[in-house]
Amino acid sequence: MADAPDDSELQLRKFQKELSAGTVSLALLAVLGSAAEPMYGYQIAKRLESLDGVLSGKQSALYPVLRNLSAAGQLDSHVEPSVAGPPRRYYRITEAGRITLQQWTAAWRATRDSVDAVLEGIRE
Repeated sequence: MADAPDDSELQLRKFQKELSAGTVSLALLAVLGSAAEPMYGYQIAKRLESLDGVLSGKQSALYPVLRNLSAAGQLDSHVEPSVAGPPRRYYRITEAGRITLQQWTAAWRATRDSVDAVLEGIRE
């Protein structure tokens, strides 16, 4: 039987989950903001996974975020039939989504810079 995770491992997982919750939406908007064509969920997931750690292997976490961003007017979507498998929902960023992406990017960079400044004094 494998050892149960210790408290520090559980705290790390909790911290990573909290970080991920705030960054997946930003990363998703950035991927769609740089895409030349609309993308379907699996394509977006693969792009995010290639950016080591953004999705942490949890593709299912992407779909609620896509739905939330669509409901908020940040993304448009449409369904197209697929030759192999079920129909695919394609997403593209809206103009409102591009404005949000700019705002969130600025907020992310300010937060990152602030945290980096605090962490500079810590030795690893």
